[in-house]
Amino acid sequence: MNLNISGLSKFIWKSQTVSGFGFQQVRNKWANWLMVRDVKRRRMSAEHFLERTRINALRKNNVLPLEIRELADKEINKFEMNAIPLRINNRCVITSRPRGIVKEWRMSRIVWRHLADYNKLSGVQRAMWG
Repeated sequence: MNLNISGLSKFIWKSQTVSGFGFQQVRNKWANWLMVRDVKRRRMSAEHFLERTRINALRKNNVLPLEIRELADKEINKFEMNAIPLRINNRCVITSRPRGIVKEWRMSRIVWRHLADYNKLSGVQRAMWG
């Protein structure tokens, strides 16, 4: 049995996060499978954005005949469900936490406050009184 380990190493990232156990294999750079799913949805939504907006404009145009609008309805239903922007969840890019997201930084309030306390976010200062 001949295993080509050097060929596999480019697909598996390695990091030394667990002390005493050498290298730990990491399959992807996301925090968990929920984050992987959200990234996939964001990518698909971005790919189909222009086409979806054109078809939606045809669907919502009251000047066009009903037949054309019905055709546009059928076309919009052919898209995958993950291509719909409504299915995108705002998640923390570090911890994948779904609640309490500070939109400007795409981080949860907990991580945001921790980084702000240690001056890791530019333009953020702690409030100080007299």
